[in-house]
This record gives sequence, structure tokens and C-alpha cells, in this order.
Amino acid sequence: MSRGGRRRVMQRSLKTTITAVTVVLLLGLVWAVAAALQEHPGGPSRTVSSTPVKEIAVATDGVLDQAWITRTLALPRAASLMELDLEQLRVRLLASGQVRSATVTRHFPSTLSVALTERTPVVRVMAQLADGATRELLVARDGTVYEGAGYDPEMVNSLVWLDGVKLVRTRDRFLPVTGMEPAAELLAKARNEAPHLYATWKVISLARLESDGELLVSSTLAEKITFNAAVDYFRQLALLDVLIDTGQPLKEINLAIGRASDMDRNADGSYQVPVTLATPPDPAATQPAPAATAPAPTTEPKPFFIPFNHPQKKNPREL
Repeated sequence: MSRGGRRRVMQRSLKTTITAVTVVLLLGLVWAVAAALQEHPGGPSRTVSSTPVKEIAVATDGVLDQAWITRTLALPRAASLMELDLEQLRVRLLASGQVRSATVTRHFPSTLSVALTERTPVVRVMAQLADGATRELLVARDGTVYEGAGYDPEMVNSLVWLDGVKLVRTRDRFLPVTGMEPAAELLAKARNEAPHLYATWKVISLARLESDGELLVSSTLAEKITFNAAVDYFRQLALLDVLIDTGQPLKEINLAIGRASDMDRNADGSYQVPVTLATPPDPAATQPAPAATAPAPTTEPKPFFIPFNHPQKKNPREL
């Protein structure tokens, strides 16, 4: 056989060998795939989707903890990520009222991620529940009424009580309280800039907010303090601070006078704020000398005006 013939024979043998090896490898691959399918029907995706949830990763800007979220989600035992209805879980989190927004996402193979933004209470209110019992609830700046969880009891006890509102129940919750925005603004201003005054406040009422644009505050220093919701709160707090510093036993203070003007001013630029004392003022200090036939004093103290200059921010007592 010539050299060329031997070369052709060798080439044919090599091709046959390569083809046989390829066929064997393909058959082996087919067998491996078939075995895997028999062991895990549905393929790899079925294996991933059937893995139970092992972790709930939580991120929040508030006080709710892992235990509360786990309890609220109430995931079925051995549930996989693909078996969970994420929208239903989100609704469960929002139902409390404390959660403003919630995002629930899957992270394969076995982690459920929960991201929350929470409401912060500004006042507390006593509410009558469907069974007739009363319970202390919290109210957020947007008027949302909720029970609250995870808050420091000392912080909750420092909150002012809300009055002058009617709570309306619908199904298993109360409708939001209207008018909370100006009240929350006043409370925040007092807490941040006049904490010594805020610490004496006990009740804030919205009873005259809609009709007169006024907020009523009950304090240990005065039975009723009236604020104008349309006038700068800092100025009103500063005026209140000056009045408190007079040391007189004040019963009522009306800071809402002069709704259409820059408060009531005297000719010298000083302000007049109507107040009622807890005990009647000394007539000699507030009125001219009485005539010989002066009428008997009334039993109910009447309001009178205390004039004083506009307080400055550089007042020794910091607001």
C-alpha cells in the first residue's frame, strides 16, 4: 500500500474514533439529565422554589423589631418564597397603622426582605372600642390612629392628650383625625424650642380649630391657653413664656387675639394679651381708686389685659 493510501486509512480510523467518543459522551449526558429529573421532578427551579424561608431580613426607620414583624407576617411553617403572596404580607404590615409604607421582596434561595417606614405619635387619645372597653391609642401627625408597639413607655407618657375630636370607627380601625397637622406643628415647636413650657402641657383640644382657627391647650400653669393656628407659633410661645414669668396665678391666656392684625399693640409698640387670673387681681393694681359707692366684686374673675413689650430671641430663657 502506498504512503498516501496508509494516510487515508489512518484519517478514517481517527474520525471513527472521535465520532464514537462523542456519541458515548452525549449518551452519558442524557443519562445524567434523566437521572436528575427522576430525583428532582420539575428541575432545578423546583428545587429552589421548594426551599423553606430561613431568614426574614428587616430594615426600618422606627421601633418595630424582628419579633413583631415575624408575628405580624405569620408565615406558614416550611413555606417557600414562591409560595408567599407578597402583596398580602404587605397588607398585613400596613394594617397596624404604625407602618406608613412597607416593601416585601424575595431574595433566593431562602430570605424574605422587609423594609418599613413608620409613623411617629404626636398625641395620645382615649378611645372606646367595639366591645365598649376604653383603650389608650396614639395619633400620628397625619391623623392616623393606632395602638403602637415598641415605644419607650416614658416617651408615650410624655405625650399630650388629645381632646375636642370625635373618633369614627370603620370595621376594625378608626378613621384619621382631621386637623392634626397644625396641632402637631404647635406641639413640635413647643417641644423643640420651649421644652420647659411643653413639659407642663397636658391636653390639646381641636374643638375650635375648624370654627375659629384656634388650638386650646390645658397646662399645669394655666387652665386654658388659646393659640391662633394662623399666627407664628414661636411668637405666641415667646409671649406665653413672658406671661408665665410674671409669676401671677393664671387661669386663662388668650394668645389668639388679633387674628387679622399683628396681635393687639399699644401706641408704644407693646402687646396686650387678655388673661384671667386664677384668683381675682387686686383692684388697686388694675383699676383707678373706687368711688365711695363701688359695686361689690363679682365672684367670677373677669379677663383683663397685661401689657408688655415683644419678647426677643435673646431672652435669657432660651426658647
